[in-house]
Amino acid sequence: MATDPTKPRQIIIIGGGIIGCTTAYFLTRHPLYNPSLHKITLLEATTIAGGASGKAGGLLALWAYPSSIVPLSYKLHAELAREHGGEKRWGYRRIHCGQLEAKGRVLNGKASNGAAKGDAQEKESVSLQKRTKEAVGLLRAKGIPKDLDWFATESIRAYEEMGDPDTTAQVHPFQFTTSMADLAREKGVDFRIGAQVTDIGVEGERVRSVSYRDKETGKEENLKASEVVLSAGPWTKTVYSRAPISALRAHSVTIRPSRPVSAYALFTEITLPSDFGAKNESVKSRRGKGQKQVTPEIYARPNNEVYACGEGDRFIPLPKTSDLVQVDQERCQDIVDYISSISDEMRDGEVTARQACYLPEVSGPVRGPLIGETSIKGLLMAAGHSCWGIQNGAGTGKLISEFIFDGKAKSANIGGLDPRKAM
Repeated sequence: MATDPTKPRQIIIIGGGIIGCTTAYFLTRHPLYNPSLHKITLLEATTIAGGASGKAGGLLALWAYPSSIVPLSYKLHAELAREHGGEKRWGYRRIHCGQLEAKGRVLNGKASNGAAKGDAQEKESVSLQKRTKEAVGLLRAKGIPKDLDWFATESIRAYEEMGDPDTTAQVHPFQFTTSMADLAREKGVDFRIGAQVTDIGVEGERVRSVSYRDKETGKEENLKASEVVLSAGPWTKTVYSRAPISALRAHSVTIRPSRPVSAYALFTEITLPSDFGAKNESVKSRRGKGQKQVTPEIYARPNNEVYACGEGDRFIPLPKTSDLVQVDQERCQDIVDYISSISDEMRDGEVTARQACYLPEVSGPVRGPLIGETSIKGLLMAAGHSCWGIQNGAGTGKLISEFIFDGKAKSANIGGLDPRKAM
């Protein structure tokens, strides 16, 4: 790719999720970026962070994958937080992370609607939050950290630390993604919302243009392009049929716990009792949930919020756009019930969101993400980040900016992530 700094460029980014927004940010921070010569346009079909980038957990970890990009991206997250006040702006903080083994308790019905009640009878039952000295002693004997005190003593079986504040952190995905968009916009990036890409124009094995339909007016627009970045997450294959990207649906909930909880991200393994189920559920439903192990992930966030997600599914195909994603309320309720079975703070808290999104995965034998040039000159791909999109978003944006302005990746050796190896 040419690296002539005096060359005018029309750079088009497709997708307003974490990858598209960090790409826009780092392009405008590259030493060779010249707003008088370089026009950067981001096309987003619905809203910024409308998909997984707004509904993910936001875990950052040096022990994530792939190892070729993780250290760079983890470092960039810390630098971005220092430079732009990320602690307040998007909830950046260092945390502990661990594997929690527990046995679920039979629910008494309070978790069935996922919200704390206000009547006197319900209020009287919130008395288990304060643990006796004997109960705390039992937790210590099981190796449970002293400040991980928001789980029922009788439920916890074991805890094993996976990461500490030196290797693990978090951000609020929606806040981080929209902040990256705002910071890129301040430097001149043209964000076009409601722009449904309909065609990528290629002539002589070189990208030439991008066409899109304006959602509001229905008008078709065509933009000249010197470089096009495919960063539409699970919709990347929709805009470029050769992209080996598939989609996995994931459900999650957010809860306002009954009291503030400590900063932990937890990968759980919960064994449910055979008679597990909310009090008002049918016997058939209770049997369906009992006598099995479930593995929800639980992330405590700043401002008294807890995020929890369950396993993925492929029951519903990827819809045309992110605003058409179907939410399975029963799957969301399962997550609420599972974590309520081991935590009174979750059981007696208030569910503030029930949501679903699609994670972009790389199809075939190559493990993603795919970052770099394709066989079409000027067409770059940055997709397939799966569950580590937030973690690896910063590094991806940085590397794509280098591919465009320097002609190669300079900050990390990512030859194994070359899109051409998977296409």
